[in-house]
Amino acid sequence: MEGEDEGSGTMIDDMCSNGFDEKRSKPIISGEQLDIEAYASLYAGRTKITRLLFIADRCGNPSMQMEALRMAYDEIKKGENSQMFREVVQKIDGGLGPAYGMDLAWVDTVDRRADQRKEKLENELNSYRTNLIKESIRMGYNDFGDFYYAHGALGDAFKNYVRTRDYCTTSKHIIQMCLNAILVSIEMGQFTHVTSYVSKAEQTPEALDPVTIPKLRCAAGLAHLEASKYKLAARKFLETGVELGNNYAEVIAPQDVATYGGLCALASFDRTDRYASCLEYLENLKANLLLDIHLFDHIDTLYDQIRHKALIQYTHPFVSVDLHMMASAFKTSVAGLEKELEALITDNQIQARIDSHNKILYARHADQRNATFQRVLQTGSEFDRDVRAMLLRANLIKHEYNLRGSRKI
Repeated sequence: MEGEDEGSGTMIDDMCSNGFDEKRSKPIISGEQLDIEAYASLYAGRTKITRLLFIADRCGNPSMQMEALRMAYDEIKKGENSQMFREVVQKIDGGLGPAYGMDLAWVDTVDRRADQRKEKLENELNSYRTNLIKESIRMGYNDFGDFYYAHGALGDAFKNYVRTRDYCTTSKHIIQMCLNAILVSIEMGQFTHVTSYVSKAEQTPEALDPVTIPKLRCAAGLAHLEASKYKLAARKFLETGVELGNNYAEVIAPQDVATYGGLCALASFDRTDRYASCLEYLENLKANLLLDIHLFDHIDTLYDQIRHKALIQYTHPFVSVDLHMMASAFKTSVAGLEKELEALITDNQIQARIDSHNKILYARHADQRNATFQRVLQTGSEFDRDVRAMLLRANLIKHEYNLRGSRKI
């Protein structure tokens, strides 16, 4: 009933070569417990902590939750964010014993040091303003931005980073300001700011080095992902070069770039050989991807779009498709497949009709030959009408019919 193209129903080549064991016919990556320590080692700074807290809030596995909180606790104590420390202690709620309780001595020391540091920065900045030393003022605001960022006051950090703009004297200063604003905006979830400052940085191409360029592409990709513009996100992630390496660990890991780019591309790009094995591979990744701080809110949409695109592309080349064979290719039931196809037909994504009795899908391909004949006949009729109208007008003018009519009046 159908003549399937060679290679259809197989997994895309790049997934076959990255994480799929053809001998075992099972994905190497499974939905088992995430190795939190290995995962957290990919990141640095605040994002490492927020990703650990995100996992703790969503994993639903008590041992994994406690492990994530333990690592977050240890990481926070390396910095100066006492407010985040209090929040983590509250989440742990004694579940890790007295060693991971409220360390009031540490909190008091950090807060006292913070007050002293803030006072020093204020005095220095006031002095720079008085003396109108432009470069020193820029550095003063930048130091204030770093201070507030370290203590979790992201709004104040953003304001101070942006204030350096009026005191930038070189293109490199502008790039630094943009990267700082982008970092804080990503942490705050303000992705319109991310897009704005990526664009601003790209307006100074002479100052963009090989590492900064992929950083900006990653940031733009995250902004597009947040806006559910998956095709644009895919392009940005796929354009990110290997120069990025681990140089943007405070935002994203190289593995994330590949994962985000691959998922967005599968959901939005045209691909043909992407059926059951690929979908099964993705399903095994889903549990871990749901614990990703940027992907979690888009996983269901991306997976649905990937599956729909696979269904559409499977049916496209054929005049008719046996639903039993198609259900086998997608490892699903005929009844379930029929419902999916009905939804796609209703949504006008597939031009076809379903013979529910015989379980066959018939494509409604346009009859190109008949359509061509119809256009030719229509063109001929229009030409004949126009010629007749021209001849009539010529005869009326020849016999001065209009003039005679006007004289009688």
